[in-house]
This record gives sequence, structure tokens and C-alpha cells, in this order.
Amino acid sequence: MNTVRSFCIITAITAAFALSLDARADEQAIRRVFKSKVPNAQVIAVEKLHYADLYEVTVLGSEGYALFYTDALGQVILIGKLIETRTDRNLTEERLRKLSAIDWSQLPFQWAVTMRRGDGRRQIAIFSDPNCPFCQKFEKDLAAINDITVYIFPWAVIKPESVRQAKSVWCSKDRVKAWNDLMLKRVEPTAPTDCENPIEELVALGRRLGATSTPTWFLPNGEKYVGAQPMSTVVPVLDAAARRR
Repeated sequence: MNTVRSFCIITAITAAFALSLDARADEQAIRRVFKSKVPNAQVIAVEKLHYADLYEVTVLGSEGYALFYTDALGQVILIGKLIETRTDRNLTEERLRKLSAIDWSQLPFQWAVTMRRGDGRRQIAIFSDPNCPFCQKFEKDLAAINDITVYIFPWAVIKPESVRQAKSVWCSKDRVKAWNDLMLKRVEPTAPTDCENPIEELVALGRRLGATSTPTWFLPNGEKYVGAQPMSTVVPVLDAAARRR
């Protein structure tokens, strides 16, 4: 009986060790494939997913993080988004937001055009260009939301006119009014543009934070979002972020 029991224990240990070796072998095989197929990017992690017998490969390139999916030996590479059918959650986007999250406390809020309504408990930081129609729509929709603090970082990247407008807003006596008049009413700011301002620094900052289009916006948990998403999507994530603070 003891012999049988010892044999079972040894067999179990051997099987576990073999599985461990297989897992390491799979990861090494996947890393070799990606090194040859995506030579200019760095493989940060290879993780087995708990569904679909897929591996998630996190890659860091010149434009930030990217996710790929593959089989155990790297025989096929899947490029796209994983959608959880039960909830319609975009699992790929959620994962990328966590990977690219910033340190909210390190944002230069002294450079923001800050608007506070109600108790201000919801918070959002937006990198916005004066000539971005999607930014204009997004800010117009946000203007109807109460109990919110909106930090606008003028991100003048679309055309040279954006730089002039952003500097003029910053040099205005009432920056909030000048910005809202420009974005919501298309009333040009009239202040001179020769005051000390952070507009060039904000362009560089946005790029360091991984902004590639306008609007790009962040929540207090550091997660990054892109585009003028509907308020039916925005308000719930604002509320969730506020509850976690």
C-alpha cells in the first residue's frame, strides 16, 4: 500500500514538473516567433488566458503597448480585439488601458483650464485641440454633466492655428470663459499670445503619455481613453473612478 501511495505521489510530482516545463517551453517558443516576426518590438509578457486556449502576448513598441494572441507554439498570431460575448466587454481595450495607465497625481494641473460644477466628485483630464470637432462635441456633452471637475489640457497638435488659439486662451484673464467660448461657440480668443505659457510643454507631455489622437482623456485611476465617447459610456466610468478614490 505504501509503495502504491509513494508511486502515486511521485507520478503526480513528475506530471506537475512536466507541465511546468511545457509552460516554459511554450513561452520560449512564442517569444522566439515574436522576436522574428516583430523584431522592432519588445515582448514584455506572455500569459496563458483562462479561455479559448490562447496566450496573450504583450509587446512594447515605439507607439506604446500592443496585444497579440497566439496558440501554445506561436504557430498562428491573432491581431484584433477580444470581446466577451456575455457582457460585450472589450477585453483587449480594458487590458491596454491598465497597461498604459498613468500616475494621475503627476499631471501638471497648474497647466489645466479647470472647470468645476457641483461637488466636483467626478474628475476627468482631457487633452483637447481647439480645432478638433470631436473634442468640441465631447466637451459640449460634458457641459451637461453636474458634480464634475474637468481639467482641460490645451493640446495644440492639429494645425498651427491651434497653437495661436491655445496661447491666446492661456493669456486671457478668464481662461475658462475663453476656452468655452472657443470650443462651444467658436468665438475666437482675442488676448495677445506673448504671455508665458505651457502650450509647447503640453504638446510634448501628451505624446509622452501616449496620446495619439484627440480627444485623449484620463481618469483618476490613470486609465486612458480615446475619442468623443457617448455620455452613456463616460458617466458610468467617471462614477466608478470617483467611488474608488
